[in-house]
Amino acid sequence: MPHLRREGEVFVLDLGEPDQLDTENRFTPEWMDAVHDCLDEVQAADGPKALVTTGSGKFFSNGFEPERFLRPDVADYLMAGQRVFERVLTFPAPTVAAIQGHAFGAGAILAMAHDGRVMRGDRGYFCLPEITLPLAQSDDGLVIPGGIADLLTARLPGPAAHEAMLTGRRYGGPDALAAGIVEAVEEHQRVLPVALARAGALAGTAGPALGAMKRWMYRDVVAALGKVTLTL
Repeated sequence: MPHLRREGEVFVLDLGEPDQLDTENRFTPEWMDAVHDCLDEVQAADGPKALVTTGSGKFFSNGFEPERFLRPDVADYLMAGQRVFERVLTFPAPTVAAIQGHAFGAGAILAMAHDGRVMRGDRGYFCLPEITLPLAQSDDGLVIPGGIADLLTARLPGPAAHEAMLTGRRYGGPDALAAGIVEAVEEHQRVLPVALARAGALAGTAGPALGAMKRWMYRDVVAALGKVTLTL
């Protein structure tokens, strides 16, 4: 399950299992509950603070569990994911995603909900593969729900949003930097330290005012994430 540690004023949210490498960090209901528990702990902490989200090994997060899109409760499942995205998007402390491995689907969306992103340069992809994924036995791509699409178009540069969402392109670190998806690309061992430094430099801005300003800036996205739109 996701877990926290603290390095000075920066909380590190690891999306994987303690002492395990290469966990896919899928958005299971239990996993999402654990993320909220970690965010509750950070939010309750006094004083300057910031949040860095990362993983271990090959994966930042491989996103939603595809089989759940065929279940009758898919709307509830998607809403749980959208609550995670909205929580991070409006979090009342600076947030940086340290993308040390693959960020696919909901994992890429989670990264975009952060204030900033640092990505590994030599391995790992950022990808929104939904348009390429078959739904059930048809050849139709999976539609990105409306609120999530609004989040992506608000946080991605226009050309990158168009390409990433409509082609399913896989971006390595240098390509993601060139497209404006991430703000920095580093060697593997420097991804987390650089993210910590970037987040820590802004720890003094944490507080209700920061959360309120984010919520106002992204008010249309927040409203859209409050409902599930499966067909556009």
